[in-house]
Amino acid sequence: MKIQTGYSVNIYLQLTLRCHKHKNLSDIIQLLPDSVANQIAAGEVVQRPASALKELIENAIDSGADKIQVLIKDAGKSLIQVIDNGCGMSMTDARMCFERHATSKIRKAEDLFAIRTMGFRGEAMASIAAIAQVELKTRRHEDELGTCIRIEGSEIISQEPASAMPGTSISVKNLFYNTPARRNFLKGNAVEMRHLNDEFQRVALANPEIFFTLHQDGNEVFHLPKGSLKQRIIHLFGSAYNQKLVPVEEETSIISLRGYIGKPEFAKKTRGEQFFFVNNRFIRDPYLNHAVLNAYEEVLSADSFPLYVLFIEIDPAKIDINVHPTKTEIKYQDEKAIYAIIRSAVKRSLGRYNISPTLDFNQETGFSQMISPKAHEDIVPPAISFNPDFNPFTSTKKDREIPFLRNTETESGNITKNWGSLYEIVQPESKQQHFDLDLNAPGEHANQVLKGIGKQIYQLHNRFIISQIKSGFMLIDQQAAHERILFERYQQHLESRQGASQQSLFPQTVSFNASDFELVKELFSDIQSLGFQIREFGKNTVIIEGIPADLSSNISEVEILEHLIEGFKNNQSSLKISKRESLARALARNTSIKAGQQLSVDEMNHLIDELFACEMPNISLSGKPVISTFTLEELLQRFE
Repeated sequence: MKIQTGYSVNIYLQLTLRCHKHKNLSDIIQLLPDSVANQIAAGEVVQRPASALKELIENAIDSGADKIQVLIKDAGKSLIQVIDNGCGMSMTDARMCFERHATSKIRKAEDLFAIRTMGFRGEAMASIAAIAQVELKTRRHEDELGTCIRIEGSEIISQEPASAMPGTSISVKNLFYNTPARRNFLKGNAVEMRHLNDEFQRVALANPEIFFTLHQDGNEVFHLPKGSLKQRIIHLFGSAYNQKLVPVEEETSIISLRGYIGKPEFAKKTRGEQFFFVNNRFIRDPYLNHAVLNAYEEVLSADSFPLYVLFIEIDPAKIDINVHPTKTEIKYQDEKAIYAIIRSAVKRSLGRYNISPTLDFNQETGFSQMISPKAHEDIVPPAISFNPDFNPFTSTKKDREIPFLRNTETESGNITKNWGSLYEIVQPESKQQHFDLDLNAPGEHANQVLKGIGKQIYQLHNRFIISQIKSGFMLIDQQAAHERILFERYQQHLESRQGASQQSLFPQTVSFNASDFELVKELFSDIQSLGFQIREFGKNTVIIEGIPADLSSNISEVEILEHLIEGFKNNQSSLKISKRESLARALARNTSIKAGQQLSVDEMNHLIDELFACEMPNISLSGKPVISTFTLEELLQRFE
C-alpha cells in the first residue's frame, strides 16, 4: 500500500489503528438524549429566574389573557407561578407544549416573517422543564375538566385530569435543582428580584390593556389595573411621572411611532428608564437609543439619560427577530430611515411642548404694537439713587452654611468709607505658619517674612483656590478637593460602621420604584453606616429620620437619598468597584461644595488643611489632578 505524501509513517499507523479499532468513524457521532439536549438549550434560554418569568408571561399574553397574576418566592429560586385567564389548553396540547420545537405560533418557514406573537421558537417550556420541577394546570373555557401535568428534569411524573379554573396556571419550583453549578452562580435575592421586577415592568408596559399583579413572598409589589399607556407608566414608576411625560406620535410609510419621552429637567445620571418596543416586543438597540439621545443633544448634557417609552409598529416582513434565543435583538431592512424618523419625531415633540428652542417664522416681529403711547407731561425721567458707602468686596451677612465648617466662626468685614482702600492688597493674618517660609533663615528674618507676607489665599472665579508657596503658587479645584475629603471620610464610616447622625426635625418619606426599592433594602446596613437613619414605611417607601452629621442642615433629605441611589447605580454600571466604595463616591459627589460657591478665607484654610490630611490629596475621584503648581520661573517666562 502506498503511503500518501505528507504523512509520516507513525501518523499513518496511528490513523490505521484507530480505524480498525472503531471499524467505522460514523459510529462516534450519537444523538443526544432529549433531557441532555433540553439542558443545553436551557443554558441559552434561561440564564436566571427572570428569564423563566419572561417566557411564562409571554405565553400567557399569547393565550389572549386579560388578567395575569405572578407569584414569586425566594427571588424565583423556590417558586415562579404565573396564572392567567387565557384560552387554556387541551390534554394533548398540554403534553405537547413541553416538547422541543413544538409550537402553535408558526407552521412553515414563511411564518417567521409574519410573527405577531411573543413566542415562536418552541424551546422555552422544554428548557424550563429540563432544569426545574414544573406543575401545569390548564382548562379550556368550553371544557368541564382540565389537565394537570408534573415534570421534573424533562421526566413526566404524572398526567391526569383535574379541576382547574379557565386558563392556565404554571408553577416552576426549585429552578436549577439538577444543575447545582448554575444555581450557585445566581446572585443574592435582592439582585435577582431586581431582574425579575425589570422583566415584569417591560411586559407590563407593553400591554397596558392587561391587568397585572405581582406578589413577592406574600406581599403585593405591583397592582396594575387596565388603562392607557400613560396610566401604566404612572402606576409603575410613581405619580410624580405625571408631570414628566411628553407624548410622541408619528405616522410614516415605514414605521408608526408612539409613546412618551421625559422632560430634560427630569433626566437621570443612570440608565434604566429607556424602553423600546417593536411590535409590542421589548428590544435592546444601541443604534435607536442614540437616535433619541441625539434629539436631546441641545437641551441635555452627555452624561444624562432621559426617560422614554417608545413603541414602533412595523411590517414583520421588514424585520428579523429570530436572531437570539432571548428575542431582544432585531435586524431591520432600513435602519437608517428608522433612525432619522425617531430622531425627528422626538425633536419635534420637544419643540412642540416648548422644551427645546424653535423658530416660528409666522410670528410678528414688529415692535410698534408693544409701545403704549403716553402724554408728554406724563413722561418722567427715572430717578437715580446710590449709596456712597456700598462696598461690593465685603459682606455683612453670611447667607450660606458650608458643611465641613459648621462649627467654625468667621468674622465679617466692616464696610469702609474710604474708596481708595478698595484697591489695597488685603493681607489677612494667619493663625499658623505657611509652608512657603524659609526654615533655614535666622529667626528675626523669618519673623519679618511672616509679618510681611502672611498666609495669602484667594478664590478665583468661585471655583479655584490660589495659595502662595515658596516656589510659586498652587491652584486647587475646590469641588474636587472637597469630594476627596468627603470620600475618604465616608469610607472610614463604612469600615467602622460608626457614621455620626443628626436627627431630622421633620422626618421625610421617599418613594422608589420596585427595582430601586429592592436596591435600597440591599444597601440598608451600609446606608445606615454612613449616618442615615432610615426604615421601611409601607410599599416601596422609606422614611428618613436622620442624615449624616457633616451634611448641611438646609439640605433636602429626600434629594440626597435619591441622588445617592442614582449615583450608586451609575458607579456600578460604569466602574467595577465594591458596593461600599460606590456608596462613598456617590455621597461625596452629591454633598460636596460645587464650583461657583463663594468661600471665606477661614473656609479655604480649613479645606486646604483637610485636603493635605487625606491619603491621596493630589488625585480626584475621577482620576484627574486636584492640585496644580506653578513656579516663579514659569511665570517669568511668560513675560520674557
